[in-house]
Amino acid sequence: MSKIVVFGGSGFIGSHVADQLSLSGHDVVIYDVYDSPYLRSNQTMITGDLLDSVSVSSAVKGAQAVFNFAAVSDINEALRDPVATVNINILGNVNILEACRLENIGRFFYASSVYVNSREGGFYGCSKKAAEQYIEQYKRTYGLDFTILRYGSLYGPRSDSRNGLKRIISDAVENGILRYEGDKDAFREYIHVRDAAIASVKALGESFKNKKIILTGHQPIRVVDILSMLAEIMGLPNSAVQFSQSDYEGHYIRTPYHYEPDLAEKYIPETYVDLGEGLLEVIKSLKDSK
Repeated sequence: MSKIVVFGGSGFIGSHVADQLSLSGHDVVIYDVYDSPYLRSNQTMITGDLLDSVSVSSAVKGAQAVFNFAAVSDINEALRDPVATVNINILGNVNILEACRLENIGRFFYASSVYVNSREGGFYGCSKKAAEQYIEQYKRTYGLDFTILRYGSLYGPRSDSRNGLKRIISDAVENGILRYEGDKDAFREYIHVRDAAIASVKALGESFKNKKIILTGHQPIRVVDILSMLAEIMGLPNSAVQFSQSDYEGHYIRTPYHYEPDLAEKYIPETYVDLGEGLLEVIKSLKDSK
């Protein structure tokens, strides 16, 4: 039995991964800003802030592995509050990385997103990409092993109103309308949260060390087909399927992947300070300051 700390373990995917870790025989510690409503009798709960370095370091002490699911995970929420997104998704993650380094944790697992290689995703995608870069740099600089888990479109129990399918189904149950805000041609690769959690725990294996793993459904499916399937399951007419056509900023249509090289232009002024003259200026300024 090994101690594993799950940051953000009170939430949707985090709580399911904590369950699977416990079922696999690990000693699980959940660290979150609120108590987990799914806490098991053999799990330990720590209520704390990611930005509290003392509390974070204390939590990971003696652990063999650490998972981080704590994040501003909703694209729209991240667009509304970019500062909070940076504080939690980037600074909070670095705080955990630093604690793992100081406590010599065996491996760090990070819940990332398929949006890291996309022009979409808004500030959420930016924060996940930055967090991944910090993780890789911690490996290069300090030797901290990692596994990055890039999740796709999750669905299943314990999701809240921020989850796309949960919103659609809740609206249908309440109003009899299957409404989707976005492009009619949208595709998604849905993966059930328990399948994603089981795969996340299997990533503890040595073959997943220092790898980036994509966890999505087996194949893309049109959102309109999902809605038609839900209409049939729920006994609703086809007319119940409605689209609110919009750009739906930050969300991809057919694929999150995008190649976009970032090329900078070099500018040389028509007149410039000669290097020798510039060095003489620096030397003179240092001598004059004494």
